[in-house]
Amino acid sequence: MIPVNLDFSQNHFELMGLPVGFALDRAALEDAYRRLQGQLHPDRFAQSGDQERRLAVQGAAWVNEAYATLKDDTRRARYLLTLQGVEFNDERDTASDPVFLMEQMELREALEEAPEAADPLGRLDALSGDIAARRKALSAQFAEALDADRVDEAKTLVLKMRFYDKLRDEARRTAERLEDELL
Repeated sequence: MIPVNLDFSQNHFELMGLPVGFALDRAALEDAYRRLQGQLHPDRFAQSGDQERRLAVQGAAWVNEAYATLKDDTRRARYLLTLQGVEFNDERDTASDPVFLMEQMELREALEEAPEAADPLGRLDALSGDIAARRKALSAQFAEALDADRVDEAKTLVLKMRFYDKLRDEARRTAERLEDELL
C-alpha cells in the first residue's frame, strides 16, 4: 500500500506541506521532497500490484514536478499566478517594455562580445553578476506586485524574469565553452 495519501487535486504547495506564497522555506521544501520521494520510490513497490506500482510512479513524477516548480523562482512565480487564474501563452506572451527590451539587447550584445575581451572569463563573471542583480530585483518586484494583487504587473515581471533566466543560462554556456577552449 502507498504510504502517502495521493490527492492529485492538491496544488504543489499543499503536496509539499508549505504555505502558498512566493517566499519559500527552501530547507522545508528539501525535507518534504526527500520524505515524499522516499515514500514513493518505485523500488519500494517492486513486489506490489500493478495499480500500486503505477500510483507510485505517478506520485513520484508529481512530486518531482512540484519540487522543480517550487525550487525555481521563475517557475514558482508563474505557478502562483496560474493558481490565481492567470494564463500564459509561451508563443505570444512577451515583455514589451521598450526600456527593458533595449537593456536586453545591450546585455545580449555584451554577452556576444565577451569572448573577445582581454579577460573573457572575467567579463562573463561581471556580466553574470549584473544579470543576477537585475534578476533578483525583479523577484523582489514580483513579490510586491503579488502581495498587492497586481496580477497584470506580476505577469509582466514573470516574463521579464524569464528573459534574465535565459541570459544567465547563455552566459553559463559561454563560460563553459571558453573554459573548455582554454584547457
